[in-house]
Amino acid sequence: MIQHEWLWPGFLAFVALILFLDLFVLHRRDHVISAREAGFTVAGYVSLAMIFAAGIFYFAGARRGSEFLTGYLVEQALSLDNIFVIALIFSYFRVPPEAQYRVLFYGIVGAIVMRLSLIVPGVKLVDQFFIVGMALGALLVFSGYKMMMCGDDMIDPGESRVVKLLKRTGRVTDEYQGARFFVRRGGLLFMTPLFVVLATVEVTDLVFAVDSIPAVLAVSNDPFIVFSSNVFAIMGLRALFFVLAGMMREFHHLKTGLSLVLIFIGAKMLVAHFYEIPATAALLVTAMLIVGSVVASVLTREKKGGEARG
Repeated sequence: MIQHEWLWPGFLAFVALILFLDLFVLHRRDHVISAREAGFTVAGYVSLAMIFAAGIFYFAGARRGSEFLTGYLVEQALSLDNIFVIALIFSYFRVPPEAQYRVLFYGIVGAIVMRLSLIVPGVKLVDQFFIVGMALGALLVFSGYKMMMCGDDMIDPGESRVVKLLKRTGRVTDEYQGARFFVRRGGLLFMTPLFVVLATVEVTDLVFAVDSIPAVLAVSNDPFIVFSSNVFAIMGLRALFFVLAGMMREFHHLKTGLSLVLIFIGAKMLVAHFYEIPATAALLVTAMLIVGSVVASVLTREKKGGEARG
């Protein structure tokens, strides 16, 4: 386990600085994010993650470095499914394009706080109680199977309990007020539809965390590795959204790949007490499943396109 007294406060300060520069310097004005701009942002976050990974390999060894990369890949892959759901939420609520980045930014901040509060105690529980690790492993295998069998069921954001609860207060405005979450009317504070969207995104992330956090806990027993890999993956999620949101339906085999990743990671956790799968092997299998599902999707799309032209 990586132990340095400056590690946690230093990393949290680094994350806070990156997020501050992102929102208040690079994106201080609300505007429509182009695919080109989003692509550069994604490249920047991936580069930061790889530099950080290199530091883990150098200072903590190949095992911890492989665990970080595996956790990063798992969280990044599971976030791809989350992107599709967020796209549905934005479409349903007709969120103005110029306000979408701000919603995603604060959604990411909430996700980081949520993971910090869940990961550290989660690692301790898995370390101290054998049955907790077995239960989480079984949950991941079941989640993977359920994801594989459920198909592409559509969700209805309007039927969300949090949406109904907020609208029931009678304090939600009918129209968007730019990128503002709250407005004052007659001395009273009202929520804008943008705040309802933010709340829906946060609840959605909580649902996805049920799979993603146990999955990364199965990869490493070091809370810093688990948390940092999660943070690097989700920090780039909002930029990745603008690159992939319109393309997610094209990755027909992605859900199968994600299902197999969950099943594999769950199985790894189930057998960990009897046999420990090497971190490098887990990294290779995870990468092969994710890349394989993307390649299979591209080949399927090209085949269908060729048949259509023929």
